[in-house]
Amino acid sequence: MKMALVGFGNVGKAVAQVMLEKREVLQKIGFNPEVVAILEKDGSWIDEKGLKLQEILSLGKSSPAWKSNTVSKEIIPELDCELIVEMTVTNIEHGEPGLTHIKEALTSGKDVVTSNKGPLVLAFPELMDIAEKKHRILLYEATVGGAIPLFYVAREALLVNEIISITGILNGTSNYILTKMTEERISFNAALREAQERGYAEADPTYDIEGIDAAAKLVILANGILKMKRRFSEVQIQGITNVTPEMIELAMDDGYLVKHIGYVDRNRIEVMPRLIPQGSPLAVGGTLNVISFHTDVAEDITLIGRGAGPRETSSAILGDILYINKVRKSER
Repeated sequence: MKMALVGFGNVGKAVAQVMLEKREVLQKIGFNPEVVAILEKDGSWIDEKGLKLQEILSLGKSSPAWKSNTVSKEIIPELDCELIVEMTVTNIEHGEPGLTHIKEALTSGKDVVTSNKGPLVLAFPELMDIAEKKHRILLYEATVGGAIPLFYVAREALLVNEIISITGILNGTSNYILTKMTEERISFNAALREAQERGYAEADPTYDIEGIDAAAKLVILANGILKMKRRFSEVQIQGITNVTPEMIELAMDDGYLVKHIGYVDRNRIEVMPRLIPQGSPLAVGGTLNVISFHTDVAEDITLIGRGAGPRETSSAILGDILYINKVRKSER
């Protein structure tokens, strides 16, 4: 399968690295990836015969294949490949540049795998409509839950079920902060500082602690799994900045933990601190994410895993790539 990687930051590099590490495994299952282009905001590496990934990982822009001042949105339609893997930085205000990249890929007849939340939060119905009209596949496992294969489970393993609601911890940073406040009886600010020191929180943690990141993921879950047409503006959002050690202690005395929970069903979509029983499957600590599907047949199905990290995200991306490869091979 010929493909192009769009965005070559930490996640893009992890995808390339794991492809190299797992080359023998991939060949055994009949998958031979051929990366013909890697597109960055200030240039690109392109070779129609297939790029040498190890060389690019080692040399970067010193590689002979590097060309500066190319424009990704102009290159994507012209590329001789079957798949675009879109991994540029998320922007949930306007969705760019990922939104244009995905549209250009689909309209030019290419399947798409993305880790970029922005385009899906802002234009999920539109993108799926383009994909359907062009008979293309758009997959987005890596946008929510990191390595947790939640969309695959919903799409394949729970096919006979109606998923009635989705509940979960969708942001590892906020979960880490609340876990520290619980375990060490420290203030929100002290827990946030520790999260920043450990690299779990950004210098500006607003998206995480105010629930914006979790709300964006919840919109994708609502539209992708529950087949709704929810907008980000419809999500009722409350962050964790007002959670105090006293609140947490009172909750613990009654057998509960304070967790930052996303919830969506046909009537509600919200992200806010909630009381969770200490023995609940949702009561995970640290930076873990957890997703629980409430269904009509299987009842509750809960998935737990690491919700962030380049390698974790690459696992989800490669899972989507392999799924598309399987579908396309079955059509031949």
